[in-house]
Amino acid sequence: MKEPLNLSQVRSFGNVEFLARQMVEGFITGLHKSPFHGFSVEFAEHRLYNMGETTRYIDWKVYGKTEKLFVKRYEEETNLRCHLLIDTSSSMYYPETGYGKMTFSVMAAACLAYMLQRQKDAVSLTTFADSIEVQTPIKSTPSHVHKLFTQLDQLMQQPKPLRKTSAAEVIHQVAEKINKRSLVVIFSDMFENVEKSDALFSALQHLRHNLHEVLIFHVTDKKTEEDFAFDERPYEFVDLETGEIVKAQPNQIRETYQQAVKSYFQDLKMRCGQYKIDFIEADIAQGFDQILTAYLVKRTKMK
Repeated sequence: MKEPLNLSQVRSFGNVEFLARQMVEGFITGLHKSPFHGFSVEFAEHRLYNMGETTRYIDWKVYGKTEKLFVKRYEEETNLRCHLLIDTSSSMYYPETGYGKMTFSVMAAACLAYMLQRQKDAVSLTTFADSIEVQTPIKSTPSHVHKLFTQLDQLMQQPKPLRKTSAAEVIHQVAEKINKRSLVVIFSDMFENVEKSDALFSALQHLRHNLHEVLIFHVTDKKTEEDFAFDERPYEFVDLETGEIVKAQPNQIRETYQQAVKSYFQDLKMRCGQYKIDFIEADIAQGFDQILTAYLVKRTKMK
């Protein structure tokens, strides 16, 4: 699904779980027809054969399909623990039509949850703004994942106004609670107080210090939030987390705005690179393949 997805489209499919299943199955089918052929959900049950090891566990059926030698993996080798964190601050419900960034993040997280369930991996969901709102246990049972889908669906209800982000404090709390090596996936627009960036990276470093892998999806409406592509007419720009209003003509502030945003996000990417944190730009207009591909790449690196 390449076009932006809005709330009404999700509702037309009935529920988040059904739509996530449809999107993941379509993505997997596409992998078999692309240069990623063989790089699919089978990675959870097999790994490439290493020369010199016993041939006892080679899966010859897979060899017949791919002409590559794969070894069956034991269950304890394949199990992953994945914690999904979703920023629910007010800015995540922009653009207001269809709750763009929130709808995108919910569906992206749902796709990952469905893929994790297929692989018999454990998953949990944490939602947060200035504090933790929902934090589920981490399990792999179908009933648990179904409840998780229900909670994801509830995130797309009417948002509470003027909710700020305090990601640093929340991430520290999550790091304290996770007692086994895990993959932590964060969906956020990263619109936190710029002056608090040191605190945010201290929290992310806390996760890395505890040997967790971290994957950040920086969710934006690139057209307006980065390119500032508004029509040339007067606007009232409202900070959704503080309520502050700025009246301006786009061409009067576009260049200054673009420079400030570019500098801030370049610094985020650079510092994430220093901490070996995967920082993925996720434009809501670009569909969900970008999310699932980044996850698969990260998953294979964790074997």
